[in-house]
Amino acid sequence: MTDLPVTSSSDLQPRFLNEYEKLNSRHYKILAMSWAGWVFDFYDLILFTFLLIPISKEYHFTNLQMSYVLGATLAATAIGGVVFGILSDRIGRKPTLQLTILTYSIGALLSGLAGSFWLLMVFRVLTGLGVGGEWGTGQTYIGETFPAKVRGRYCAMMQTGAPIGIALASVVGGLISPVIGWRACFFISVLPAILVLFIRRHLPESDIWLHRKKIIKSGLATVREKGNTGFQQFKQLFSAANRKYFILGLVLAVFDMSAYWLTYSWMPGYLHTERNFTLTKSAYWILVTQTGGFLGYLIFGFMADRLGRRPAYSIYSVIMAFGLVMVTIFWDHIVMYPFIILAFMFMVGFGTGMFGGFGSLFSELFPTSIRSTAMGSAFNLARGIQFFTPVIISIIAIRYGLGGGISLAALFALLTGAWIWTFPETKGKKLYSGD
Repeated sequence: MTDLPVTSSSDLQPRFLNEYEKLNSRHYKILAMSWAGWVFDFYDLILFTFLLIPISKEYHFTNLQMSYVLGATLAATAIGGVVFGILSDRIGRKPTLQLTILTYSIGALLSGLAGSFWLLMVFRVLTGLGVGGEWGTGQTYIGETFPAKVRGRYCAMMQTGAPIGIALASVVGGLISPVIGWRACFFISVLPAILVLFIRRHLPESDIWLHRKKIIKSGLATVREKGNTGFQQFKQLFSAANRKYFILGLVLAVFDMSAYWLTYSWMPGYLHTERNFTLTKSAYWILVTQTGGFLGYLIFGFMADRLGRRPAYSIYSVIMAFGLVMVTIFWDHIVMYPFIILAFMFMVGFGTGMFGGFGSLFSELFPTSIRSTAMGSAFNLARGIQFFTPVIISIIAIRYGLGGGISLAALFALLTGAWIWTFPETKGKKLYSGD
């Protein structure tokens, strides 16, 4: 299988993958491998939240110490997002996707060998670097190769890897870890590295990216672009042409990330310590939210392609905020109706489906030369800022409980739904190698 753009003597034959009317095997392979990488990316990140309790018990770490480790992991995703985003624009989507998966897999393996607080911190930072790089690379891959009219739904489909990853982490961290121990949970998390073999053998490179590189080599690109270093490439995000949308995108991601991590960084602990759930029951309830999340992502993509990116975000933000308020502030009023509580937990997960819009939105806002840099940087710098989120919750919890801290997520969900209207509507925008 060639990595070059498809050409034909017939003018009716599309030149690039994103110009095809019907999807073919190459589209589905790109989707499958990007999705699988994101599943295990998010699994490795969330697994730690389930292992916080057994790790802290064994080493007598405080909640604040464990918050620092989780926060440092999130901060590392910011660095990984920038570094691997730049790398993806320079060496290609395919090799960078392989590197990110290897990085977070090795980080997870080493986390199981940690014998001290600082070693655990270092290994979780390594995991965070790989986690930060995978999302932007995979979403850029899909955004550049899928047709404009269905880009929203397939970028959102990749995002369904997040709830699947959380569900897998719930099973391993909540159900299996009591049997095999927390270290073994990290050891088996190296298995996603096998994906690299499939990517190397079966995935084509993004043909838009390949064509862009040919333009540069031919001398048609600007001298400045041909001589770009990684730092200069990052600086282009703040050029007159890109600065506005990069800043708007970063703020949007900060709002949405804050809503997400205020919800999930301590949700298992909230159910366990304040609602007196066993770890097993907490895992089952988290599975309910992730069922909602999976369906939310799928439906978001179709809604975004039909109604537009902006209306879809706003609708989902209200759903998430309402569910959050009910399972925190108003828990005592509905505690006698477990089925009702589960319905609101489902709504919380469903509302997180608005994350399904970032891939298509960012793909449509930035040119090919810096698309992965912009996507990885905006998304993961926002995630890196979440270093403070678990710490803030643990501090607020001293006075108002974990539920009080988690309830702040509703505010940020609503801010996300309002901020999206600062963007132009990009539904159906076509992407070109020369942009």
